Amino acid sequence: MSAKQMERMLGVTYKTAWFLCHRIREAMDGAAPTGPLGGPNAVVEADETYVGGKAKNRATRKPAAKKAVVALVERDGHVRSFHVANVTAKDVRGLIVSHIDRASHLMTDEAPIYTRLGREFAGHSAVNHSAKEYVATGGFKHSNTAENFFSIFKRGVIGTYHHMSEAHLGRYTAEFDLRYNTRDMTDGERAAIILKGGEGRRLTYRRIDKLAA
Repeated sequence: MSAKQMERMLGVTYKTAWFLCHRIREAMDGAAPTGPLGGPNAVVEADETYVGGKAKNRATRKPAAKKAVVALVERDGHVRSFHVANVTAKDVRGLIVSHIDRASHLMTDEAPIYTRLGREFAGHSAVNHSAKEYVATGGFKHSNTAENFFSIFKRGVIGTYHHMSEAHLGRYTAEFDLRYNTRDMTDGERAAIILKGGEGRRLTYRRIDKLAA
């Protein structure tokens, strides 16, 4: 839900609604599951996407600076997504080895940043999207789970938020992660987890307003 909708529903200023939304996302970040994704006989997909407007939709017609998001998605499990400044082998490796169990089978596309990294896991498969390969080996080799998460994420960007500041993108990814990870829960169960995640986390308006400046 956008801050403008919260403003209308609660009868508060936009500034108050915007701050409230970020405090909820901060609690969602605190509610994120801990421990590595995957494990023996588990498949974890890694993929990246870019967030940002198109040049034709901008008054200046200049291309918008795209913001990179990397997602690690465990099949039939949880997701963790991160904003990264640069999609390089060094930066992405740090995320993957920190959040995925080395006993997992890593599934990626053909991007060269994953070539050496894949050797650090129990197995590594890659689909060649540039050759229009999307599913292979009896349906096992694909990155469609990660693509599905990105489709949900981008629908939120386009249909609800329209713009995500790079300074706060990490909280937006935390929101979409939690929504994905609690997809089988009731609203009441989800709310209880979010409230628990807010314990010990304090977010002040001055701090996030300074980041947005």
